[in-house]
Amino acid sequence: MGEFVRLEVSGGIGTIRLDRPPMNAVNVRVQEELREAAQAASADDEIRAVVVFGGEKVFAAGADITEFTTATYSRMVSRAGALTSAIDTVARIPKPVVAAITGYALGGGCELALACDWRVVADDAKLGQPEVKLGLIPGAGGTQRLARLIGPAKAKDLIFSGRMVDAEESLRIGLADRVVPAAEVYATALDLVRPFVTGPALALRAAKQAIDGGLDVDLDSGLALESHLFTGLFATDDRVEGTTAFVEKRRPKFTGR
Repeated sequence: MGEFVRLEVSGGIGTIRLDRPPMNAVNVRVQEELREAAQAASADDEIRAVVVFGGEKVFAAGADITEFTTATYSRMVSRAGALTSAIDTVARIPKPVVAAITGYALGGGCELALACDWRVVADDAKLGQPEVKLGLIPGAGGTQRLARLIGPAKAKDLIFSGRMVDAEESLRIGLADRVVPAAEVYATALDLVRPFVTGPALALRAAKQAIDGGLDVDLDSGLALESHLFTGLFATDDRVEGTTAFVEKRRPKFTGR
């Protein structure tokens, strides 16, 4: 349990909850607590899916800019790598992960949302990468994950301009996956991942690894990765249960083994 980030578990779903009022600004402490929460969620076999949530008012409105005003180049050489790896730890959670976004997801907050598999967005929320307005660029995956998600031209539009996009535009360009009233964001995120709690955990892990890993390599290498992961699932109890249940015309009871 961190000071600003905590991992709550209920019904097989882990919620990584940011709680640094008023805007959940991502400072060094939050960064490291995010890393710890993501590592804990990855290691806990009782957690089958994860929701990243900033609360009813705001997801995360970016980095703590007060830490940047006096930062030196030498300091940021070490800090930038640690920030990137902390957000990457969220992206590497080997389970389905959804961001539940209310209020604002800007800068580092948007990069945290991009590290998730899906984004459920409040109908009055604003998302964006405004770093260029500070004479900077996104430094925790924004230039890479945003371009992979919505395409390079749209990513350049958002990053070059630093403008915020509303929920409707976010949905249209593929930045949001679902848009709901703010009061329904967290419940909708839970509903999205709840079916995975009783799903085949090892197959879901392999599917996520194949998709994410394949995006970073050529097609032949991606196909080789897929084949390797596909074959490995034949050593699991869930594969036996899934195929047997299909033949016997019943619902499978997966155990995650």
